[in-house]
Amino acid sequence: MKQNLTQKILSQHLVSGELTCGSEISIRIDQTLTQDSTGTMAYLQFEAMGIDTVKTKKSVAYIDHNTLQSGFENADDHAYIQSVALKHGISVSKPGNGICHQIHLERFGVPGQTLLGSDSHTPTGGGLGMLAIGAGGLDVAVAMGGGALYLSMPKVVKCELKGKLSKNVSAKDIILEVLRRLSVKGGVGKVIEYTGEGVQTLSVPERATITNMGAELGATTSLFPSDKNTQAFLQAQGRGGDYVPLAADEGAEYDESLSIDLSALRPLAACPHSPDNVHSIQALIRDKGKIKVDQVCVGSCTNASYLDLMRVAAVLKGKTVHPDVSFTVSPGSKQVFTMMAQNGSLADLIDAGARILECACGPCIGMGQSPKTGAVSVRTFNRNFYARSGTASADVYLVSPETAAFTALNGYLTDPAQEKEIPIITPPARFLVNDNLILNPADFKNIQVIRGPNIKPFPKNTALSDTLSGKLLTLLEDNITTDHIMPSDSKLLPYRSNIPHLADYCLRPADPDFAQKAKTHGGGFIAAGTNYGQGSSREHAALVPLYLGVKAVIAKSFARIHKDNLINNGILPLTFANADDYAKLSVLDELQLSGVRAQILKGDTLTIVNKTKNYTFTVTLEISKRLKQVVVDGGVLAHIGARK
Repeated sequence: MKQNLTQKILSQHLVSGELTCGSEISIRIDQTLTQDSTGTMAYLQFEAMGIDTVKTKKSVAYIDHNTLQSGFENADDHAYIQSVALKHGISVSKPGNGICHQIHLERFGVPGQTLLGSDSHTPTGGGLGMLAIGAGGLDVAVAMGGGALYLSMPKVVKCELKGKLSKNVSAKDIILEVLRRLSVKGGVGKVIEYTGEGVQTLSVPERATITNMGAELGATTSLFPSDKNTQAFLQAQGRGGDYVPLAADEGAEYDESLSIDLSALRPLAACPHSPDNVHSIQALIRDKGKIKVDQVCVGSCTNASYLDLMRVAAVLKGKTVHPDVSFTVSPGSKQVFTMMAQNGSLADLIDAGARILECACGPCIGMGQSPKTGAVSVRTFNRNFYARSGTASADVYLVSPETAAFTALNGYLTDPAQEKEIPIITPPARFLVNDNLILNPADFKNIQVIRGPNIKPFPKNTALSDTLSGKLLTLLEDNITTDHIMPSDSKLLPYRSNIPHLADYCLRPADPDFAQKAKTHGGGFIAAGTNYGQGSSREHAALVPLYLGVKAVIAKSFARIHKDNLINNGILPLTFANADDYAKLSVLDELQLSGVRAQILKGDTLTIVNKTKNYTFTVTLEISKRLKQVVVDGGVLAHIGARK
C-alpha cells in the first residue's frame, strides 16, 4: 500500500490501533521537550509517577519563557527544573541559550523520529521531517516515563506548493495564506503535509516557520519531507549522520488537498485579533491608507532564525528606524546571536536603532515590551490574540521579517514587494556550534531537587461522582483561547508553579468575575462556543479550573490539546448535541447530570437537566473507551493509581 509521509512515520511508531481516520491509536515517542512555562507542572507530574530515569532517546528541558527575573519566582522555577531534569536523565538548555523550538531544530531534531513537547509550537520540528506534536505537560510526563501517546488518527491534508516565491515574499506569507484559507480551526484533527516542487525552494528554517504556525490552524502537526535541503542543514550543524531521506510514496493518497502557487503570493498580514484574519498588505494600504506603526518586534520561535535576521539586517544596514517606532530584535538562539555578532550584521541592527533582546520568547508571550496605549504593533510572531501583548488596547499585526524591516524604517505598514529587493541570503555551509549552555545529565551526580517557596503542589482530581450539579458559571463566545482561560503575561508567568495564585485570574479577559463566582458557588460548569481552548498547550488552562471546582466544560467544539488536557485532569469536555441549546442557557442556571458514570461508560450521549429553567438537553462525550475510564477515574494520574 502506498503511504503518505505521515502514515509512514506513524506506522513505524505504532504501538496500538490502526491508521484509520478517527480511530484511537497510540505511538512510541522518541524525543520530548519542555519549556519553563509548562515544565514545572510536567516535572511535578513526572515525579508523582515515581519513575527514576526517562525512557526516551532524548529529552530536553528548555528555559526560554520566564526569563525576566523581577522577583525570586522565576529563578525558583529554573532551579527546580534544572535539578529535577538532571536527576532524571534530562538535558537542560540554560537561560540565554535560546528558544526551545529553534534550538531543538538546530541541535537535536532527527528526521523520521517522533517528538512530543509541552508547547503548542512543537510542530516546528516538522520542518526537519519529524512527526512533532504539541501536548499538555502530563502527556509529556507519561512519554518521558516510556508511555505511549494516545491520539485520534488524524486526516492527512496534502498542501502542494507550486513554483517559487517572488521578490521579498517569504515563508511567513505561505503559512498566512494557509491560515487565510483554512482558519484557526480548519486544521483540527488533521496533519498538514507539504509536497510539490515548491518545497525544494525552501530551506529548513523556512519550512520550520510554516510548520510552527501550523499550530494556529489547530492541526495535530505539519510535516515536510526530508531531502537534500534537510541534509545540507544537518551537515551545516555538524549532524550529517542524523540525516534520513524521507518522502511520501509516489501516488500516495490523502484525505484532503489544497494547492498554493508560490509565485502568485503577495506579502500578507494577520490583522487584529486572530492569526487567520489575513489580508494582503497591498489591500490593507488601499482600503485604510498608511497604517501608522508604533512598535515593530522581530523574533519568536517562528521567525528568529539566522536567515530571518540576516534578511532584516540587510534591509536596515546603513539606515535608521523611523523616530516614532520602537524596534526590537530577539535572536532565536545563542548560535544565531553569536554568528551575527561575528559577521557584523548585529552591529548593523544596533546602528539602525534596534533594541537587542535576549535569546528568549520575550514579547511573543507578553514577557516585556508591551506596546503603549492604543498602539499598532507589527510583529513576526505567531499569535496576535486580544491582550496577549500585555496591552489590551493595542492592535497587533503578524507579518514576515521582510515586512517588519521595511515597516520599521518607514513608520507605517509597508508592502515589501514595493521596496528594493533584498539581497539573497544563503544558508551557511557551517553553523557555529557551541553547546556549552546545554547541560548533559551524565556529567552530574547525586543531584538534589531544589524546591523554593514558589513551587506549590498541583491539584489532583478524584474519581468522578455519579451526580454532578452546580451553577453555569459563565457563557463564553467562539474561539476562546488559552490566553483567555489562563492569561500569560509578565505578571502571571512567574506563578506557573503556583496554581492557587493563578486561580484568581482564570478567564479574567473574558469574564472578570469568573474566579469569584466559582469560589462563591463551589465550582460548577463552563459553557462556550466553537473551538474552545485554542492556542497554547498550557495545562494550567485545565488545572486552574480544576482547582476552582469546574466539573465540566460544555462547548460547541474544542481545540485538540485543550480537550486532551481537560480529560487528563478529569474534567468532562462535553459537546452540545444540538448547537441551538447553547443559546437557551443563562449564567447561574443550575445544571445537573445524574448517573454520570453509567452514562459515560454506556455510550456517547449524556443528559443534562437545567433545573432553573426546567428542561433537559443532551451533550456528547465522543472519546475512546479507554479515555472514558480515565475520566471516570478522575484523570490520568488517578487512573494510573487505580490500576496499580
